[in-house]
Amino acid sequence: MKPAPFAYAAATDVGDALARLGQAGEDGKLAAGTQSLGPMLNLRLARPAQLVDVSRIAALRGVRDEGDALVYGAGVTHAEIEDGVVPDATPGWLAAAARHIAYRAVRNRGTIGGSLAHADPAADWVNVMTALGGEVLLAGSGGERAVPLGSFFLGPFTTALGDGELIVGVRIRKRSSLARWGYWKFCRKVGEFAKASAAVLIDKERGETRILVGAIERPPVFLADADAVFAGRETIEPALARAVPGLNAESFALHAAAIRRAVAIATADPSREGAR
Repeated sequence: MKPAPFAYAAATDVGDALARLGQAGEDGKLAAGTQSLGPMLNLRLARPAQLVDVSRIAALRGVRDEGDALVYGAGVTHAEIEDGVVPDATPGWLAAAARHIAYRAVRNRGTIGGSLAHADPAADWVNVMTALGGEVLLAGSGGERAVPLGSFFLGPFTTALGDGELIVGVRIRKRSSLARWGYWKFCRKVGEFAKASAAVLIDKERGETRILVGAIERPPVFLADADAVFAGRETIEPALARAVPGLNAESFALHAAAIRRAVAIATADPSREGAR
């Protein structure tokens, strides 16, 4: 199939994008890398009357250092993180995660902002950046606001983006080489979205210990007491059952295994790669 007819405009800056989006109203749609939107247009699952392309906006393509954190522009691509074209706020964890997103052709065009806005529960950035405690930066007619990613995802493909708002960046706090990280996902074949995923963060400098469960057909969730799991006071299975009730037996087994793999990576020799 081919897309339904639509008008196209390439925004010159964020203000221009917001103005065009406001004029289009409910009939407008933003486009960046189009790796998710493109197939939806072709299948006519999305039928915008106006497409506003934000991929050429310079302000969305850079990275800003705020001292304690880096702010990645929404237009930064997966490949730019993978290749080290932009700095990594972590000891290589973002680059390792990017390396395993879909295929290289997708990573060349897919963007951080597009992935977060699409909000597929199985998407790598949805889970990785939530586990890292990231904040998404939104711009609208009323100015800019920051929303923790833990509150940004409201459901599958549903976010806290307001009418006429645009993702302009994501803030990731810097992590030192002393922090530990593990990320694991199960896919039926290379390039597919995960059937189960888990992320583990142990950052004693910041007093943060997290175990996140992703790819669960809802926003990612944290196990209630990650410290109890690491201390051996609780095993993974009951902690997972409380955090994500109702998983079928196959999904439960995959997610428990993903957590176990992520924990093993985070607690192994630091020289090992921290993602698969």
